[in-house]
Amino acid sequence: MKFGFLAHPVSTGQRNLVRTAALVADVLADRPGWPHRRSGASGDHISLPVLRNITSAAGARCSGEVRYLPYVAEDLLRHQRAAMEVVTREVTALAADGASIVGLGGATSIIGHRGQQVAARTGTAVTSGNSLTAYAAYAVLGRVAELLGRPAGEQPVTVVGYPGSIALALTRLLLADGHRVDAVHRPGTRSRDVLLRYLPPDTHRRVTLLSEPGQAYERGRLFVAASTTGGLIDPAMLRPGSLVLDVALPRDVPEPSGGGGRDDILVLDGGLISPIDEGFRVDDGPIAPTRLLNACLAETIVLALEGRAESFSLGRELSPHRVLQIGDLARRHGLAPVPLASYGRTVSDDDVARLGPRHGIRSTVPASAAADAARGATTGGALARATAARFRRHLNPPMAELLSEHSLDNVFTSARGCTLVTADGVPYLDFVAGYGCLNLGHNPPAVVDRVRAFLDAQAPTFVQYVSMPVHASELAERLCDLAPAGLDRVFFSNSGAEAVEAALKLARAATGRHRLVYVENSYHGKTLGALSVTGQQAHRTPFGPLVGECVCVPYGDLRALAAALDGAAAFVVEPVLGEGGVILPPDGYLPAAQQLCRAAGAVFVVDEIQTGLGRTGALFASEHWNLEPDVLCLAKSLSGGLVPIGATLSSSAVWDAAYGSTGRSTLHTSTFGGGNLAAAAGLATLDALAAQDLPAHAAKLGAVLRRGLNEVADRYSFIGEIRGIGMMNAIAFDTDLSGALGAALDDVLTRLPGDLHQVVDLLDDETRAAAVQAAAAVESALGDLLCLRFVRELAARHRILTFVTANRHRVLRIQPPLVLAEHEADRFVEAVADVAANLSHYADLAAR
Repeated sequence: MKFGFLAHPVSTGQRNLVRTAALVADVLADRPGWPHRRSGASGDHISLPVLRNITSAAGARCSGEVRYLPYVAEDLLRHQRAAMEVVTREVTALAADGASIVGLGGATSIIGHRGQQVAARTGTAVTSGNSLTAYAAYAVLGRVAELLGRPAGEQPVTVVGYPGSIALALTRLLLADGHRVDAVHRPGTRSRDVLLRYLPPDTHRRVTLLSEPGQAYERGRLFVAASTTGGLIDPAMLRPGSLVLDVALPRDVPEPSGGGGRDDILVLDGGLISPIDEGFRVDDGPIAPTRLLNACLAETIVLALEGRAESFSLGRELSPHRVLQIGDLARRHGLAPVPLASYGRTVSDDDVARLGPRHGIRSTVPASAAADAARGATTGGALARATAARFRRHLNPPMAELLSEHSLDNVFTSARGCTLVTADGVPYLDFVAGYGCLNLGHNPPAVVDRVRAFLDAQAPTFVQYVSMPVHASELAERLCDLAPAGLDRVFFSNSGAEAVEAALKLARAATGRHRLVYVENSYHGKTLGALSVTGQQAHRTPFGPLVGECVCVPYGDLRALAAALDGAAAFVVEPVLGEGGVILPPDGYLPAAQQLCRAAGAVFVVDEIQTGLGRTGALFASEHWNLEPDVLCLAKSLSGGLVPIGATLSSSAVWDAAYGSTGRSTLHTSTFGGGNLAAAAGLATLDALAAQDLPAHAAKLGAVLRRGLNEVADRYSFIGEIRGIGMMNAIAFDTDLSGALGAALDDVLTRLPGDLHQVVDLLDDETRAAAVQAAAAVESALGDLLCLRFVRELAARHRILTFVTANRHRVLRIQPPLVLAEHEADRFVEAVADVAANLSHYADLAAR
């Protein structure tokens, strides 16, 4: 059976898209080879090449034609007489083209007494689709009530739009289930008896009639919006924890602009249907639109699949029996109201369950976790779900999405060495190592024992500003003994960014100058000062204006550096650009930079937060180039990854110039910096690094890793380079997708009937240039996806954790703990080889 369907845009943006498509069609109408002609009396629509051939999960087949009317709901409802003529004309035309049933989408189902007049005028079977729309909303409400733990009748459900067709059907179904209903109707003269006549008499006592939504805001938190006018609910007035299922068209709760909506309420899309069975197929090509179909369209499809050319849903009063019946038929053919969505974006069960406490549900454990427990799932599984929900709700929702997308949404409950173990007992090999914090691995026994002994001895921790702390003093001495020559003073803080901040302030105070020089593609932290000398604009832009008089120079360009250093306070540089993609310095660059600083009287600041403490195959990376910095920054692994710590080492000359008097000695301090507990962990870390000779181990095993990875890289052109030093390495991907979008557009323009290239030729040069620029930006972003795909595959297929560098998303960081065993290094190389082979379709033929 063939069906027809009338759709229309739900926003001015969609309307303008349709009008643009119609304009292009008109331009092409008279061109040779273009099959479509202007349709004269039926010129109110554009036919969409979608849903042409459908096979259901039950094996039934149908075909269809979707016609899009270029009018928003407000237009159709404001001019109902003209709209009636358009709808009647289009239904008649669809029937003439072979449609046995026509679905009326959105506002087209409202005019003409909810389709009754259209059916009468045309003699064609038509359906408003309201029965399946009501069923979809009813099913979602049931799921929501389950997730919120709301027994029927405990709190009222507010139904907005009563006694409209969908609102009335939902009210009947909810009352049959024992719910109480606040029915919001239009203000008017209709009496209570008239409004209640549609409902069984024995349910009237559970219905409260309200003439505006504002009367319901303080009464309940669960709303169903099904008006025909839209915009009836003010989200600002909803109580925290409120949930609105918005079935209305236009929406009763419009999407907030700029993502500025409330995070303590949830608006779910109502009346949407998606395939739940692979047997449901649409043969429209690889991007056939089947997800989150409007239920009014889905009802038309289901009736066509059933071979039922009947006006199924017409008028105000829909039979609850038929509502449930069409829902069952939809499921038989592989369609159901899943997933939950909000403004087209998928919503998890836990997103709904988080509102439970506002509805009087005491448990803060997500409903899905509680369900796991009820099914006998492990404690670890329930803990993982609860943790994921709390992270998403209270820490970083977008990060939760990113982690989930790349198979990094694990919840780890134990760790040792290079291995992390999930809550349900799955081990992962860690090649991220806290972004350099875990040179000794997770929970290094030597450091754990020293910290435990410190605590058991009840030694004092925070006494640094009322006494001379034992452990902090000893750690300062040890660091100065081990560091490059000339570093005699130490300031302790709590992180790498704080260590850099201390260095910048020290340089300005010591020299009396202001200018700070840094290099492109560098990374020094995200506090305001550290960010001001970080050479990646994406990190900086949202927080401007930053600290003044910070000058960026190209990495490796000594001429530019010499010019910038004239009158500068300091030059800050990483020996190896870590977050910049593990970039080693050009030969002679760092020693020459040091000499330029000496000549200019600028402080030479070396940031060894990532490179220090054995990572590069030496205790300090500065040793590779015989550097003697004026200031050296450390953090990350200094405490074995157990306690926050940072350290800014400096020469006595620089320190004395800045703070060398009683009045200036406390110009820069830190409440937690210099505590004995962190220092005790630092001392144990230095002992462990020496006892295990980890710098030498890093040099040896790093070479093994690079050799194995280079053998893999030689086979695949999309791996551009393996680079690094010691155990600070990277895989740089070469994913040039430039021209991809242009080729796709050219292919479409070439293969479609008519000479569409001539339409593009009509665009002015400025528009073309903007399109080319936008395409290049998209192609660049798509190029980053291969590296992220590698991250995902290593995690999902091989249980190995990796991630990209902060500045370069096409560079995979390889920075495992320095205690990595050779068999673990071999496992990583084998995993990379397997993933590369799995993605070999990205490689050039000659490279295979």
